[in-house]
Amino acid sequence: MTEEHKHECGCGHHHHSDEAHHECECGHNHEEELITIIDEEGNETLYHILFTFDSQDYQKNYVVVYPHGTDNDDEVEIQVFSYKEDDDLAGSLHQIESDEEWDMVEEVIATFIDEEEAE
Repeated sequence: MTEEHKHECGCGHHHHSDEAHHECECGHNHEEELITIIDEEGNETLYHILFTFDSQDYQKNYVVVYPHGTDNDDEVEIQVFSYKEDDDLAGSLHQIESDEEWDMVEEVIATFIDEEEAE
């Protein structure tokens, strides 16, 4: 399944970083990145980019997102896609289909959450 996406952020640039760009209660000034995901039916949904990472094993880039407008008290539904970016900051998102790939992604997310809670 392929989905179109476009990036929206305050400075007009897309950042490739392993650091999180999100709102949090730690008092740090995180830069917020948003992504609009268009599903197969043409519905647009705005998401926050929690973080991005690369996998050498799978030769892919990944983006971890959660719905825009989610309060800190809400249970956040995190979604993960692999992606290929084009020169104009548009590109394609792909569902993760193999169990082995999901295991790797879940391990990266768990490590990220542990590091956030340690701050």
